[in-house]
Amino acid sequence: MASDNSITKSISLKEHGIHQSKLNYQLSPESLHSITLDKALGKQASSGALAVNTGEFTGRSPMDRFIVKDKITQDKIWWGDINMPFTGDAFDKLYGKVVDYLDQRELFVRDCYACAESSYRLNIRVINEYPWSNMFAYNMFLRPTAVELQTFEPEWTILNAPGFLADAKEDGTRQHNFAILNFTKKIALIGGTGYTGEIKKGIFSALNFILPVYKNTLPMHCSANIGKDGDTALFFGLSGTGKTTLSTDPNRKLIGDDEHGWTADNTVFNFEGGCYAKVIDLSKENEPEIYGAIKKGAILENVIMDGNGVVDYADTSITQNTRVSYPIHHIENIQQPSIGQNVKNIFFLTADAFGVIPPISKLTPAQAAYHFISGYTAKVAGTEAGVVEPQPSFSACFGAPFMPLHPAKYAEMLSKKMIASGVDVWLINTGWTGGPYGVGTRMKLKYTRAMISAAISGELGLYSYDKYHIHSVFGVAQPRECPGVPTDVLSPRTTWNNDDAYYKMAFKLTNAFRENFKKFESYANEEIRRGGPQRYAL
Repeated sequence: MASDNSITKSISLKEHGIHQSKLNYQLSPESLHSITLDKALGKQASSGALAVNTGEFTGRSPMDRFIVKDKITQDKIWWGDINMPFTGDAFDKLYGKVVDYLDQRELFVRDCYACAESSYRLNIRVINEYPWSNMFAYNMFLRPTAVELQTFEPEWTILNAPGFLADAKEDGTRQHNFAILNFTKKIALIGGTGYTGEIKKGIFSALNFILPVYKNTLPMHCSANIGKDGDTALFFGLSGTGKTTLSTDPNRKLIGDDEHGWTADNTVFNFEGGCYAKVIDLSKENEPEIYGAIKKGAILENVIMDGNGVVDYADTSITQNTRVSYPIHHIENIQQPSIGQNVKNIFFLTADAFGVIPPISKLTPAQAAYHFISGYTAKVAGTEAGVVEPQPSFSACFGAPFMPLHPAKYAEMLSKKMIASGVDVWLINTGWTGGPYGVGTRMKLKYTRAMISAAISGELGLYSYDKYHIHSVFGVAQPRECPGVPTDVLSPRTTWNNDDAYYKMAFKLTNAFRENFKKFESYANEEIRRGGPQRYAL
């Protein structure tokens, strides 16, 4: 069994039915980088980063994600289009096939863990077909010390076989790719897709069940950072809304960029040991910290490079979802360990392609609960086949694909925490202003950063009529002034310069909010229901 010199532990995968494979255990990222190049499975970028192509799938496949329905899950999971059931027998048969497939190949094995807070630590063993997938696991999970490895016992196992293609009719899957969670056997089974995001999201979906059900802890699809005075800020948002960008702030220490837990004693901890950032249109000027993190040890996914290895971050010919994975220590200003307390501000990020939501507004507790359950952003033309104009997109709790329980459960937990901690909650539009997508312009990053800084510093002040304007359609409190931001930018109606067109589009969006919320009304109390837009078009 191959391993790095510093690792002396010997492992066996016989309990999984793997006997013949050559095992590479706990290899360093440098070794995995070299092996990937030697096997012609990737190329080196001019920055030193490893560049790979994930193949057929360049993003998650939410319709191919399943959870085994068993005694643990049957009465707790919110079954439906997001959490689709899989039988235990079908899992066992498919698992046997995957194991037989992996047993004929050279494998890359890594012991690691999730959750920076020791009381919540989840030990994981990752078994990969590809060396770069194992390097991704090194980057994204937390890394045990050599001493910790000597007594390491995995609780969950991830089996990752991108080259194995399921037979849908025979195996019970929808098509040839799949990602299946089995809570009884504590296995995440992934096949038919090279997209590495399935590896991290599998284990985080598991934690999104384990933490609230067994640990009284709220799991959150959010980024987090901490200020010099120990105040923690959380940033919720769907892909492309700016979670990673806005939380990576040179003036605040980064706790983590995607997944966190919020404990009963008001501690926030990172699930991860790295960052997985979108790099579409990345520039050194706008995002210097992320740009600087792309070096040896980072993995670029599905980018286009020239003959010298220079990446064209504007090129989306493979996918809009170009990404980079890097260990968190590639960012200079980080919180160690990745734990914070004293949550003071929460930011809900939305990329509103309709261009009607204010760039920053303050939410009441009821509005915060409503917008958390709604999880609004928008799809823009060109990002998906058939999308020719802005379309509203709602993902409950800003992370529905990873939430096994009913959204109301997470919203209830968040509401209690918001009230108990007296946190300020803000709605931030990182999308369009002056008109919808195709007409208006994207909100300038420097303005968004200025608004968030003013909110955190307290410069926006407490609510009063002199300082805030209540938006006539959305009912949110819109600051009248903000340091570093032109006053007219704070009012989307002003930037449109066409009241009729603005209100027509605003009412169109409020109707979408109301329609989406219908499926949650039976679970939400009257106060939360009144947290949504109260005016709507007929």
